Amino acid sequence: RLGVVFLRFGQLVSQRLSVRNIAIPYMKELRDSLGQAVNLIIQDGNDAIYVEKMEGVQPVRVYTAVGRRAPLYAGACPRILLSYFSEEEKWKYIEETDLKQFADGTIVDKEQLLEVLQMAKKEGHTISYSELENHTAAIAAPIFASDGTVVAGISISGLAIEYSESNISYFIAKVKETANRISKELGFLA
Repeated sequence: RLGVVFLRFGQLVSQRLSVRNIAIPYMKELRDSLGQAVNLIIQDGNDAIYVEKMEGVQPVRVYTAVGRRAPLYAGACPRILLSYFSEEEKWKYIEETDLKQFADGTIVDKEQLLEVLQMAKKEGHTISYSELENHTAAIAAPIFASDGTVVAGISISGLAIEYSESNISYFIAKVKETANRISKELGFLA
């Protein structure tokens, strides 16, 4: 069973290898400029899989790890993928998914989730606080392929106390800028 899991993960990684390879230098730059962990995630069915991670400077390690799965509704990086589903796909996902609580901030109300998804798509980013692990925060933005589809999400994550009113706007701008630069390298013309 474990061999099948790794084989499936290997296939997913190879499909998105170019995204990962292109993203790595940008991820390092983002990590070095903010000191936060940086994550790259792709979709696999109703889950997201972390395919790359650069650790931040803080000694605490958050939920994310390469190969780890998360439901698309929980956490900033998985949710940014879900926010770019078609309206029909979003409704289907929300109707069919049992929203389970992972941490204090996990969204388990379907109407609230839909509102957050609409806002994420409108603003081009999403923020989470204590959704996959208590006392953590993350900011994510989508990475687009040349055809305009979302192929991955990029996020920063760290301790929630580091995501304050004084720096949140700067963090958001840096994550979105990094996502846009990776998207341009993939041929996306915004």
